[in-house]
Amino acid sequence: MRLLIVEDDPHIADLLLEGLGEDGYACDVATSAAQGTSLARLFPYALILLDVMLPEGHDAGFVMGRELRAEGVQTPILYLTARSNVEERVTGLDAGGDDYLGKPFALRELRARVRALLRRSSGLSRNVLQLPLGWQIDLAGRTVSRPPTWDDVTAAPTPESVPVQAAQAELTRREFALLELLALHPGRAFSRQDIIERLWSGESGVEPKVIDVYVSTVRRKTAEELIDTVRGLGYRLGKMAHEW
Repeated sequence: MRLLIVEDDPHIADLLLEGLGEDGYACDVATSAAQGTSLARLFPYALILLDVMLPEGHDAGFVMGRELRAEGVQTPILYLTARSNVEERVTGLDAGGDDYLGKPFALRELRARVRALLRRSSGLSRNVLQLPLGWQIDLAGRTVSRPPTWDDVTAAPTPESVPVQAAQAELTRREFALLELLALHPGRAFSRQDIIERLWSGESGVEPKVIDVYVSTVRRKTAEELIDTVRGLGYRLGKMAHEW
């Protein structure tokens, strides 16, 4: 998923890029409210991490948030600022913010808040999402697994039997991000270009056929039916059992 970071401190911006990148998010960075506003209008980001104090002024982040909300932009906003007293937090929430985190912050907490906001914006309440054929994706643990099924049991249990283990797919960061994108939007088909824009943050020269390779690899590591091909459109999450 693609996030927008609006932060003029290069050290904090780099910290956010590294930490969120480890979670599989593609991130764009803006160093001013003007640049951030332009990007937010241009691309439908999944989340905006917005510093309050920017080159345009003491409350530039709040002003940017209000402007985006007035224009109808519904992207969740997480405000980041060293000013974390009650009045500032209230101001941030009233300025269109969905959450507020004071500086200095623990990267672990920020990543958890990002996950919570993304779940909330997708209408979800749990970290674990169900996938076709009993597979599931854990957004927090960054794992894709399937509990043991009857077919996994090949003989009657004995005292010496080794417990049947859940199947787990060893996905790379981008393979996981691809499946996460589809899982968070069940039923929606994404074109190859849509996927490139969300998984490759502003990188150029990424060929659409690369997406076909990633889809093929995820299917091979999990199940063919996990991702559907929509002719003329792209890819979407496969059908659940009750949809057949």
